[in-house]
Amino acid sequence: MSVNDLSSLLWRERELLEMLVFKLEEEQLLLTAGRSKWLHHATREVEQVLGHLRTAGIERTVEASSVAVSWGLPEDATLRQLAEGADEAWRDVLLSHLTALTALTSQIADLRDTNLTYLRAATRATQETLATVGTQQDDPFAYGARGGQRVPAATGARLFDRQG
Repeated sequence: MSVNDLSSLLWRERELLEMLVFKLEEEQLLLTAGRSKWLHHATREVEQVLGHLRTAGIERTVEASSVAVSWGLPEDATLRQLAEGADEAWRDVLLSHLTALTALTSQIADLRDTNLTYLRAATRATQETLATVGTQQDDPFAYGARGGQRVPAATGARLFDRQG
């Protein structure tokens, strides 16, 4: 394994993080538009990207460990430590990966926090709406079976005849 392989894995991880940013923005658009009908699809897609990221992270860790050992660095060297131990050409490449990964991670954290705020607000609004259902006693009348006539609203238990 080589530093070139590590760089390829870092590119793959960057692409997956960019895909995660996209999926989180998609989720945010659904939340702000009130289109909760599709939210479970967006959430599932976020989870799929996270699964790919976990796999990519493991592959990168194994490769980074191999490169670190071959360069005489500790097996658990960070990407910054690898960059500091690399020659000038690879130092620049590894530092650019580190910068991009850090920026993407920060962007993802911001999107996650914003989406969580929207989800909490939607949950709170739903709970408030459900709390008022059945408590509105302002109009004791309801529309009848034909729609045009107003009849007193039923206030007690209802019995349905399922045989007729």
